[in-house]
Order: sequence, then structure tokens, then C-alpha cells
Amino acid sequence: MTNPLLADWATPFQIAPFSQISDSDFAPALEDALAAHDAEIAAIAQDVSPVSFDSVIGALEAAGGALEKVLSVFFTVAGADSTPAREALQRAFSPKLAAHFSRITANKALFARIETLWAEQDRLDLTDEQARVLMLTRRSFLRAGAALCGAQDTRMAEIKSRLAALGTSFTQNLLADERSWFMALGEDDLDGLPQFVIDTARAAGAEAGADGPVVTLSRSLIVPFLQFSARRDLRQKAFEAWAARGANGGATDNRAICAEILALRQERAALLGYGSFAEYKLETEMAKTPAAVRALLMEVWAPAKDRAIADAAVLRNMMHADGINGDLAAWDWRYYAAKRRVAEHDLDEADVKPYFQLERMIEASFACANRLFGLEFAPLEVPLYHPDCRAWEVTRAGRHIAVFIGDYFARGSKRSGAWCSAMRAQAKYPEAQTPVVINVCNFAKGTPALLSYDDARTLFHEFGHALHQMLSDVTYESISGTSVARDFVELPSQLYEHWLEVPRVLAEFATHYETGEAMPEALLEKVLGAATFDMGFQTVEYLASALVDLDFHIGAAPADPMARQAEVLREIGMPEAIVMRHATPQFAHVFAGDGYACGYYSYMWSEVMDADAFEAFEEAGDPFDAPLAASLERHILSAGGSRDAAELYGAFRGRMPGAQALLKGRGLLA
Repeated sequence: MTNPLLADWATPFQIAPFSQISDSDFAPALEDALAAHDAEIAAIAQDVSPVSFDSVIGALEAAGGALEKVLSVFFTVAGADSTPAREALQRAFSPKLAAHFSRITANKALFARIETLWAEQDRLDLTDEQARVLMLTRRSFLRAGAALCGAQDTRMAEIKSRLAALGTSFTQNLLADERSWFMALGEDDLDGLPQFVIDTARAAGAEAGADGPVVTLSRSLIVPFLQFSARRDLRQKAFEAWAARGANGGATDNRAICAEILALRQERAALLGYGSFAEYKLETEMAKTPAAVRALLMEVWAPAKDRAIADAAVLRNMMHADGINGDLAAWDWRYYAAKRRVAEHDLDEADVKPYFQLERMIEASFACANRLFGLEFAPLEVPLYHPDCRAWEVTRAGRHIAVFIGDYFARGSKRSGAWCSAMRAQAKYPEAQTPVVINVCNFAKGTPALLSYDDARTLFHEFGHALHQMLSDVTYESISGTSVARDFVELPSQLYEHWLEVPRVLAEFATHYETGEAMPEALLEKVLGAATFDMGFQTVEYLASALVDLDFHIGAAPADPMARQAEVLREIGMPEAIVMRHATPQFAHVFAGDGYACGYYSYMWSEVMDADAFEAFEEAGDPFDAPLAASLERHILSAGGSRDAAELYGAFRGRMPGAQALLKGRGLLA
């Protein structure tokens, strides 16, 4: 019987046939796909004909189709619908995959053909895109250790394998801590909670098998609980559990894993001749150097910290007025900030949330994409990996563009956070293929599902990533969609958030779930007027995480990352009542893999550009200005990694921006 993962998918748009795939299919499919890819690589390396772009780089681009199919399905379900069986498979697969890709970059015959092609490129009449792909391929081989020999080559392979296993363990430990903890709430523990939080807590209790409402460590539940619960003792208990993820001792403790990961990264960089992992990692980014990253972060840190300290004094006075003496604590900040927002802006989350229906926000994200880029979205009935998932066919002027899948609700089998991935990326070589793109979020279920304003921003953010994938228009998959510099990849996502703030968008789509009426103009003005409320807190908690990440990778790896984390926070003067957005043992961006390692700063680097880019639409006097939208698509959304990121941004805006637009957008200018 043919393994469904390896068969031709006779499904609409060749979407994975999830209903036919079982967990028992993954291991044998992976073995077959790895063997097939090995054979393809061997054929390229052993080819004795004169080198050409198609026989080397083109062949590499075309290889691995079966492996890509298997991994696209597996990693989709492993992240969004995990089970003990899938976690065991992931632990088994990680070292195998690391070894497989290490063998490719360590293949001396293959690298020799790439080097020959590199040396002879001037006679090959390459297109600009082909020259770019050749440069990136050669660079990735060099950075993977292709030029290493002997013991160094062997050690590099060992490091990669171990890092892959450690990243998997980190992720699974964090997920285990998140899904194993909940706090039961009695009827007398609901003081201060609006009905939407109570309803979410009851739904979480039903999922956990509890008799009543519970607080879990899902961000969509714990954050509103911390905002509204009048029970300071319960806020403290919940916050401390949230902050302790990955650091509870025992089998799921991540602290030793973090130390080993940092040491291995330092050793990897040294083998390649770099002074630090930060130098290695940032070489290919827009920032280029650790000094440039730190300069940006510290330029924003000073005004953000000043704002946070001033805000803390106000919140502490509010707490004292409630008869609670002592210092403001981390579990107090959100509670008193919410009360302050009501007092100063007459804006209560409980009044706002009924206007942010998930369904209407999905419609809003689609409508903005239609007005900007002419995209149409039609529901698509296909079997997916979970009943919560939904799919749409994306077209433009009747032409198929992509398939978009949305998986929006929190559940115990899904890792925390929100992300976008492509089960299939756009490409034209070796044959045309259109993208299949997924947005995964962790919103609380409800009837209907209601979002906070921050949730709605998250939805728009992830859809911005999806647009980057769906509108991609390049020849080679390796530079398709979001295959760009890490500190450029967040530009499309953060830029798209701005369209949620457009008054006419909210006026049309922020409608009350019971009455269907549009948000009253006075409330709309309050929502937009409070957009930068508590921005000192938000900026400080983010910057602290980014600065710790940078420090971890600048010099010698710390033997005790937790001690070094504490030192960094003391050095920058971290306000006492604010904690890092992601403390080390739960910092999945940095320790679940290398993607955002020494790269968490990239959200702010991209924000400098997104604030400046949206100013272009404001200067044009129309957030849906057609020529600007076309330019945005041509130079950024469709271009993928076909050109240097700074060149792409310069082509759109005519210059590189400074931090002033960011500070203005965050309300941090004096």
C-alpha cells in the first residue's frame, strides 16, 4: 500500500490529504524521502559534465520534493496539534534531519562543483535572480562548514545534531509545562472578571476535565485574568506559574538546555572563524554587526524606560489608594494599567471586546488585502488536520494565487504564540507551484469568539506574513516568500498591522456581536487614542528580552544563563515591576532553534521600517493608495529574497529610515 505522504496528492490544489495520513505513516515516509534526497544529491555531486547553473544550483533547487512534502505535514501537526506520539517522532526525527542536512553541506564533491560554478559565473550569462541564488547557496554552504576538514568537519556535524535535539527538547518541555498547569476558580474567585473572561475560563475548564472554570497558561486566558482579577493572591499565583515555565525543576526544566545550546553555538561560530555567535549570525542580516543592533535597542531603551518608570509611579499610587502598601509587583501592573486606561481614556476592555469578533476581523484582513492587492478569498471545503482549521482559495482577477489556512483557537495540543508557515512555497522552477500558507493563533474559543484589540493586531500581523508568502513571484523556492534576512522578515507583518488602525476599516468591521451595530464613533476614537497606552511597559518588556538575547551571543557563552540574565537586567536598570517578555527558560524564539537566536531584535529593526513605510501611505493621503500598494507588492511582497533587503526597501521608499518614526508611532517622543 502506498504511503499517503509519498503518493501524488489528487486533492484540490494538491493540499495534503490529512484525513488519509496517520502518525504511523511519518517514520517510514521520512526514511524513504531521506533516501531519495540522498540519491538526488549524490547524482548532482558525482556529475562529471561541465558545471552549469541548471546542473548544480537548479538541480539542488529541484531536489528534495518528497522530503519537503513529508516535513511540511509533520511539522504542521507537530506544532499545532501535538500528541505524545508526535512528540516522540519529533525527538527521533531531529538528529536524523540534522545529520542529513549536515551530510549535504559537508559533501566535498558537491561543494567543489559549487565553487567551480562560482569561479566561472562571469561566463554563464546568469540572470540577476540566478546570480543571487548562486551567491546565497555558496554562502549557506560556507556558513554550514563546507570548507572544514577532518576533525573540525566531524565536530560541526556533531554540534548540529546536538543542537537539533536540544531545540526539540526545549520546545516539548515548554509545551509540557504550559499544558500541565491550571488553577481552578471557585465562584468566589471570579471577582472583577468580565463575562468574556469567565466564559473563556469555563471553556478551558471543560477542556481540562475540571468541574468549573480554570485559568491556564494560554496567553489568551492568563493575560485578561491578570488584567481584571480583583484577587491579588490569585493574580500572583497565576503570574508566578506563567513566569516559571521551563524552570520548574525536574524533567521539563530548560535551564541546563539553554546553557548547553549557548556553548555549542559559540563553538560552532569559532569553528567557522568568527569571534562570537553574534558576529556569525548578524553577518547576513541588515544590521550586520552587534554594535548596530545594540545602538538601535539602546536608542529606544532610554525613552521607553523613562516612560515605564513614570507609569509605575502612577500605578503604585493607585494600588496604595486601594489600601495595598508596598511596591508594585509584576502581577499588579496589568491590573492597574487596565484600571488606569478606564480612568484616563474611559476605555474598558469589556466594552471594546464585543466589537472584535474573530469572524469580522478575518473579513477585515481579507478586505484590506482586496483593496490593496486585488485578492479575493473563497471558502474551500477540504479535510484539514484539525476541526478548528478552515481554508480559503485566494484568487486575483480569476487566477488562482494560493490556498490560505487559518487555525485560530487555543488548545492544549498547540504550542503557545502565533506563527505563519508555508506548507508549500511559491516557485516557478522546476515547475510552477502556488503556495499553501497557514496562520496559527491561540485565541480563546467562544460563541462567538471575541478578540482583544491586541488579538486583532496579532491576526493582522500573521496575515501580513501570509501575504508575503502568497504574493511571492520569484523563480526559485529558496528565495521565495519569507526567505529573506531575519531582520527584514517582520516588515510585511508589522506593516500590515497598521491597516487595523485605519478608522474606516474599524468603522466597517468592528461591529457588535449581538446588535451588529458599528462601533460608536466615540468609542472608536478612544480605541485609536489609546493605541500607545502603556507603551513604556510593552517596549521595556520586549527590549529587555532582545538585549539579553544579544548579550548571550556577543562574547563567551555564560555558564549560568540565568545569572547572566539577571546581570544584564541590572546593568540596563530594568524597572522592578516589569519582567522580560520571554525569560530564558521559555524564550522559544531563541532556544527552540537558531531562527531568532541573536535575532529577537529584528522585530524592532523591522518596526523602524514599517513605521516609515506606512508614513508613505499617510503622506499620500490614502491608506489604500493604489500606486503605493503596487510598489509595496513589487518591491517587497513579491520579491522574496531575490535582492538584498536594504536594496528592496530603498526601491520602495527611496531611502533608509531612522528611529524617529518608530518612537513617534510608539508615543515615546518627548
